[in-house]
Amino acid sequence: MNKNQLKATVALVILGGGLAAYFYWQQIEPEVAVQAPPPPPIAAAPKPEVRQIIETPPATAPLPQLADSDSFVLDALAGLVGNESLMKLFHTERIIRNIVATIDSLPTMKLPMKLLPVKQASGKFMTTGNDDELSISPKNAARYTPYVKIAEAMDAKKLVGLYVRLYPLFQQAYVELGYPNNYFNDRLIEVLDDLLEAPDFKEPVKLIRPNVMYQFADPELEALSIGQRMLMRIGSKNEATMKARLREIKQELLLHMQNEKIAG
Repeated sequence: MNKNQLKATVALVILGGGLAAYFYWQQIEPEVAVQAPPPPPIAAAPKPEVRQIIETPPATAPLPQLADSDSFVLDALAGLVGNESLMKLFHTERIIRNIVATIDSLPTMKLPMKLLPVKQASGKFMTTGNDDELSISPKNAARYTPYVKIAEAMDAKKLVGLYVRLYPLFQQAYVELGYPNNYFNDRLIEVLDDLLEAPDFKEPVKLIRPNVMYQFADPELEALSIGQRMLMRIGSKNEATMKARLREIKQELLLHMQNEKIAG
């Protein structure tokens, strides 16, 4: 397999995991001294709501099992990045599972950091000004330079080609995440659209600090998805670079997609 193909995944892991939490509330009814009616017949499980699916090409070589795919993915990344220092940014375990969890969480409000497939940016979040005029420091953008360099070096066509090749593993990880009736590629398109809708902005970006965590002073910005807020934190120039790369990835991805109608 060509090791220079890993792209759609890498650009997205830079931006950002999250396992979905499901809470079930059940009202307890008082006991009644009558025989309960027989339960209704169990309905058949609904079919997946299919919008677009990946047209997977014939496999040139068998894929590894999901549980054993880490070394395969790391080898492909090493061939793509070609920089040992940048390779140190990646975690070495549960790579595909963490990529899927990260992507799934980007349109939500929180991103569990322990599920990121890459290490967090080094150093502390940098601000400037006092409490009344607090904003993101222009120097903060430099913390994300290594990640942006990876995105700039990527070829969108080869990246998406590898994503399509590995898609069965991504779909398996998505099912295990708790979505047995959905397609991961549908979620990926939703995430790309959400990230591309992040507002373009100019520095300085005003902040407040009501507690230990910083927030955007503008409530509308603070209400954005975690993926959009992450883009805004890395600086306007970096955001423009990342969004340009994401547009290329989406265009290439659409070339591999086909409509599928649900059988009646």
